[in-house]
Amino acid sequence: MAGINPDLPFYPLNIAVLTISDTRNIETDTSGALLADRLLAAGHKLIARVIVTDDVDAIRSQVGKWIADENVDVVLTTGGTGFAPRDVTPEAIRPLFRREMEGFGVVFHHASLATVGVATLQSRAFAGQAGDTFIFCLPGSTGACKDGWDLVLSMELDSRFRPCSLVGQIPRYRGICP
Repeated sequence: MAGINPDLPFYPLNIAVLTISDTRNIETDTSGALLADRLLAAGHKLIARVIVTDDVDAIRSQVGKWIADENVDVVLTTGGTGFAPRDVTPEAIRPLFRREMEGFGVVFHHASLATVGVATLQSRAFAGQAGDTFIFCLPGSTGACKDGWDLVLSMELDSRFRPCSLVGQIPRYRGICP
């Protein structure tokens, strides 16, 4: 049966949060704040929280720095995954991937279908791996980030989730966490 096994040890991840927006700042960034709050409450470590504009070079530069940083296990982005003219997160980040995680988009859409209905089609949420860093790109709405964390990422990034989680694929946990 899939779920969290409380008898297993929890291994915290080092997670960076990137908000992609032309209009938000640290005070108005409710989506980035939600992700930061949720990951800290889960027991993970917030390595950094940054806001960049909807610009391919700015997005790629910041994510590239985190990919190169051995202390960053996971990057969560919020924003820029829709169809507005300035939404360029997929175009900025996908070229950095060595592997795409096609299933993330499927599971995210399935989860968000229950909360926003067919409006989930307006999201280009996606995930993948660049180097050894896992990157999850969520829509910019606070509700979408809530769905993404609560219904998908909270389990997939928890070492106690069975039958398996991504934690065992993080280099420092290989061999410790199945």
